[in-house]
Amino acid sequence: MGEDKALLPFGEFPTLTQYQFNRLGKIFKTVYISCKDKSKFEFDANFIEDVQTNAVFAPTAGFVAIFETIKENSFFALSVDAPFVGRQEINEIFKNDTPHADATIAKTEYGIQPMCGIYHRSLEGEFIQMLQNNNHKLGLLLKNANVSFVCFNDEKPFSNLNHPHEYEDALKLI
Repeated sequence: MGEDKALLPFGEFPTLTQYQFNRLGKIFKTVYISCKDKSKFEFDANFIEDVQTNAVFAPTAGFVAIFETIKENSFFALSVDAPFVGRQEINEIFKNDTPHADATIAKTEYGIQPMCGIYHRSLEGEFIQMLQNNNHKLGLLLKNANVSFVCFNDEKPFSNLNHPHEYEDALKLI
């Protein structure tokens, strides 16, 4: 994208992060924002700062920080750059989650969506080991875990804003 996606203006909100925080707050009792530095955000939220410096652009350190911070046995993770995953998709993921799974992850015809799903504490040790080994491949972790995949026919909700043209298209949709 060439700049921090989390800070891009989105809809009526000054940042994509605030947009996600606001809409997910209507679905979840508590919303946490996992980030490297909360000082870049100009709003109040439940921030979980990832203080690991060796995982610059990988979510692994964020997952470790989340497990260290929250008391729950599982959490729902969604990337900030996926603003169209809605209540329907989230409900379907929760409906298919079981306590015996390590994770319950969205999947489309184009592949798995590792940043859209429920992660259970049973993976905490794996995330710590991945971080220590500087391995940040969520796909490999999920391949070797007990994962329940929830298949979705529509790819559109899982569109990520990775390029300027995708961001511009998303702005037109909201």
